[in-house]
Amino acid sequence: MGVSSADVYYDGSRAFTWLADLAGLPIDQMNFLVTQFSALGLAALLRSSLSPRAVSPATRHAFGLVLGLFFGYFSFGKHAVHLAGLPALCYVVMRTHNPRSVQRAVLFVALLYLSCIHFHRQVYDYGSYTLDITGPLMVITQKVTSLAYSVHDGMTRKEEELTPSQRYHAVKKMPTALEYFAYALHFQALMAGPVIFYRDYIDFIGGHNIYGSKTLAGYTDKNLNSNEIVLEPSPRLVVVKKVLASCICAVIFVSFIPSFPIQKIKEDDFIENTTLGYKVGFLMVSTMLVRFKYYHAWLFADAICNNSGLGFNGYNVDGTARWDLISNVNVLKFETALSLRDSIEQWNKGTNRWLRMIVYERIKTHSTILTYALSALWHGFYPGYYLTFAGGALFTFAARSIRRHVRPYFLGSNASKLFYDTLTFVTTRVFMAYVTFSFILLEFYPSIRLYLHMYLAPHISALAVLILLPKLLGLMRHQKITTAAAAAAASDISTKKHISNGHGGPVTERMAHVAHLAQKAQ
Repeated sequence: MGVSSADVYYDGSRAFTWLADLAGLPIDQMNFLVTQFSALGLAALLRSSLSPRAVSPATRHAFGLVLGLFFGYFSFGKHAVHLAGLPALCYVVMRTHNPRSVQRAVLFVALLYLSCIHFHRQVYDYGSYTLDITGPLMVITQKVTSLAYSVHDGMTRKEEELTPSQRYHAVKKMPTALEYFAYALHFQALMAGPVIFYRDYIDFIGGHNIYGSKTLAGYTDKNLNSNEIVLEPSPRLVVVKKVLASCICAVIFVSFIPSFPIQKIKEDDFIENTTLGYKVGFLMVSTMLVRFKYYHAWLFADAICNNSGLGFNGYNVDGTARWDLISNVNVLKFETALSLRDSIEQWNKGTNRWLRMIVYERIKTHSTILTYALSALWHGFYPGYYLTFAGGALFTFAARSIRRHVRPYFLGSNASKLFYDTLTFVTTRVFMAYVTFSFILLEFYPSIRLYLHMYLAPHISALAVLILLPKLLGLMRHQKITTAAAAAAASDISTKKHISNGHGGPVTERMAHVAHLAQKAQ
């Protein structure tokens, strides 16, 4: 029997090896499940005996921090030192730097630390899917950098200079050490995210996240009227739904991924002896099944947060509570999206908010390219990541051009719009599979090889849209103007004949209009 990567490189606890053997799972995956199910149960304490009306904020901070450190050590062993090392360095920077530049310093330090860990893993455990410390560190990086930008906004910028989102997240007081480390390491979102912004975390700790609720329960605060009664809505039903959905996604992934392994695309038989249609179909199914692994992790993590009371987002029109404040994915909307933009908005939504907060809304030029570049760097150094994000940027620009210039022609009737939506739905599925398979495969040469055997068709199509579509539309406008000028000229000739027959009438305005059209046609 071969030795698995988890046995060689994984440093987490071996206490549940017997259970892992019984379930037929690697020990790293078993430890992940143990921590997540434990977190789900313990999270409920933050709504009962450790609720904001029962204990102080410091107690709630400490509870989340201690459990986070324990789960980190249980899952990663001595590597868990990085869970404290990265935020500790960033906190020193945050406390010692001028708030006017602290955001850039923290971003540099956090990305440098994370990059070193990514590089180390890539050298010593290349291509492994073993649970490792980089996952939690990526989320911690998002937390500390977003906090640094919020501190910068709150301490150095005027409110009128901020966007509504920046105004909401602005932090006007430097967090204490307990607040900071509890925010970075609290157990609900340590293992699989989602990224939670500091404002939302602090509101949750103090119970402020449920203000505006409509029912009974009895939070009191100086911001509330003394007679106002507030009830925290129960998350039990939504937690049960998300846990069940998460388990269903896990079953789908485990059951079907062996039949559609992404590694198959490296085989000569697949490359040389299958049609283009088969390749596209296989990529669509294979990449979709891999997404179910992410759905499982993200939905379960969302359920943990909700079970602690974190994630309440007000009420729907029908009066039902919304628990999607920190949700990382909307599975149905992603899988049925009609455009690349809609797909991106529903996938890894916490990371999208983070990228928008620290790059997209702050950079004046090339914001889309720089956003994709930061996302690639944050993920690590596997070539497949850069192929995916470079393709993503190209296809984003192409999709924008089509939506801007082509879509209006299909809005004239319900039938034409339905045709357009159907076409973009299918196209989005194909392009999404084509651009993301390299992200899963990680490797450069096999990805390029498959691109070439698919004739680079999506890449060429996107380039054609960006280069030829504006020229084609310009030519169409030119022809339209020329036709209008010719029609106006013909009408003017008729008018001149009418005048020469003695009927008279002003022609100056008509002549000026014809001259204007002729000039535009040129």
